Amino acid sequence: MAAHLQRPLWFAILAALLTSLLKLTAYWYTQSVGLLSDAAESGVNLIAAVTALASLWYSSQPVDCNHTYGHEKIEYFSSGIEGMLIAVAAVGIAWYAIRRLIYPEPIQELGVGLAISLIASAINFGVGMWLLRVGRRYHSIVLEADGQHLMTDVWTSVAVVAGLGLVALTGIQQLDPILALAMAGNILWTGFGLVRRSFNGLMDHALPAEELAEVRRAIESRLEPGTTFHALRTRQAGAHRFIDFHLLVPGNCRVDAAHRQAVKLEESIRSSFPSAEVVIHIEPIDEPASWHDSELLAIEENAPSKSP
Repeated sequence: MAAHLQRPLWFAILAALLTSLLKLTAYWYTQSVGLLSDAAESGVNLIAAVTALASLWYSSQPVDCNHTYGHEKIEYFSSGIEGMLIAVAAVGIAWYAIRRLIYPEPIQELGVGLAISLIASAINFGVGMWLLRVGRRYHSIVLEADGQHLMTDVWTSVAVVAGLGLVALTGIQQLDPILALAMAGNILWTGFGLVRRSFNGLMDHALPAEELAEVRRAIESRLEPGTTFHALRTRQAGAHRFIDFHLLVPGNCRVDAAHRQAVKLEESIRSSFPSAEVVIHIEPIDEPASWHDSELLAIEENAPSKSP
């Protein structure tokens, strides 16, 4: 596993351990349900970071006879688990907040608790931005998911601090559990987004529309006169994109000439997507069967445009 990918996750694990202890300390001083919910999310961060590190290690394993497309799809599974953990944390926070609304308890030592919470937020912000930057640079959904999780924790902590500040100013104790309920809703939405993204990856969802349009432009820019293409299929697993389509050439075209055309198209696609795995099936353009050999043809025929 590449060091530039695993190093941020090791820091995420250390950050989760440290911030969990800090936030639990803040809760012990204040007895604030908002700070307790914040500490619970940091505990989820720890589990998620360990899961992400394990999945990243597995996804980096080389191709073998049982996994001829590689192991990258484990990244979607990992981010799905992280999304579900976030959702479970949100439900737990909401339950505890409702209980505190029914049975209110006074908040104590707000100044100490808020200071500790701000220190924990600063740690999470630094590590979260690092994870997002590296994840986007190397197209790692695992790092992006963990970075999003930490940034959610940061904004949750900011909301907690702001809410407790209002409690200190107004003396309205109910603001604390009400704020915790609002945080639970935000955390649940983040978890839902991660689960949805993971589901799309596991179901071989096509590349985003803008990337698909770029693939089509790359192909069309290198097509030779008298040739065309159809049945374009795309999917993504981790940082790797898989692209395949049918290249239709004149029936009297030599095999070596058709192969050279295919190589040019592969090079054109990889100029935009360097890690793409491209497979091109060559067919005779004047053979009727070439126009009825894929369920995608009807979809493409009814599409408003192949490229914007």
